[in-house]
Amino acid sequence: MSTLQPDIQLEKKLNLLAYIVSVVVLLLVGLMRRVKIDVGVDFHFLPPIHASLNALTAVILLAALYFIKNKQVENHRKAIYAAMVCSALFLLSYVVYHFTTPETRFGGEGSIRTVYFILLITHVVLAAVTLPFILLTFNRAYTWQIERHKKMARWVFPLWLYVAITGPICYLMLKPYY
Repeated sequence: MSTLQPDIQLEKKLNLLAYIVSVVVLLLVGLMRRVKIDVGVDFHFLPPIHASLNALTAVILLAALYFIKNKQVENHRKAIYAAMVCSALFLLSYVVYHFTTPETRFGGEGSIRTVYFILLITHVVLAAVTLPFILLTFNRAYTWQIERHKKMARWVFPLWLYVAITGPICYLMLKPYY
């Protein structure tokens, strides 16, 4: 932005967009287990890409944290933009895969099964819950409401990082069953 003054009107517009995007994503994710679309393309190559995008997001988020702790605001901003792009690409890829490919079921038994489902359930629930908050936190920074951004980022950041880390872990645990 060209100005450093808080832009409340822009934030309101961006927040509305964030809510719309969040609802659409949640609806799509809810539908993808029930609806399968045959597009004539085998998308079985996508899960490692999903995991890689999530892992890259986690690394970028850690870099963003490093940058902001060291007062490198512009590097922090660039890192967050990169994390947002990686997350958006992940989401697009994930939705395409799950609308076009039958579900892979975890085949492990015993305590590893419990660990997998705890990680998967917390990953999915936190991904759904944090999506709008990630967007709202971003909007606050983008509209130069830095104190409000910091206040929200303190609790949104670790949740986003958890989701970005547990995604690849769940993939690695599920990989033998693809």
